[in-house]
Amino acid sequence: MGQVCVAGTRLFVQEDIYDEFVKKSVEKAKKRTIGDPYDPAMESGPQIDQDQFDKILELIESGKKEGAKLECGGSRKGDKGYFIESTVFSDVQDNMRIAKEEIFGPVQQIMKFKTLEEVIERANNTSYGLAAAVFTKDIDKAIAVSNALQAGTVWVNCYGEAKPQCPHGGFKMSGIGREFGEYALQEYTEIKTVTIKIPHKC
Repeated sequence: MGQVCVAGTRLFVQEDIYDEFVKKSVEKAKKRTIGDPYDPAMESGPQIDQDQFDKILELIESGKKEGAKLECGGSRKGDKGYFIESTVFSDVQDNMRIAKEEIFGPVQQIMKFKTLEEVIERANNTSYGLAAAVFTKDIDKAIAVSNALQAGTVWVNCYGEAKPQCPHGGFKMSGIGREFGEYALQEYTEIKTVTIKIPHKC
């Protein structure tokens, strides 16, 4: 949770484990250390500036007003700097702003689902598509869901892993082109087409 381009702010959790997952997420969020990002003991640093700080707090307020349940956090941390408490929302609906807009802050939305078909449709119902992840013990489900997700990167049973050989980039409004791998070289080249009419000899 934080100012990371691939931060997993929307979490879809199967209904059978939803309550337990929310409980453990809250416990973990409350233990996160927030402070100087140059201190190795800290897990979260400040937001980049006043505008981003205000935007995050405004989105948190919108989540509360629209009916999401604030499980923890939701306020400024301390009285200096642009620090925000690690924040967890449950009972989040797809039409809420916190589920649709990019927050770029330490705010986690936990949403409930029943079936794979449902969660794939809901996960893809967004203007963005930079990264996604699937956590499951069933390899068939992992392959089916990762193939169906409209995201440039899909991690299975891990998150945030990156290798220079693996292209990285987004679908939809999450960017054009790719970083890393051979595909990245295309961003440094220009393609030219030359067409020449060759006279026909009898």
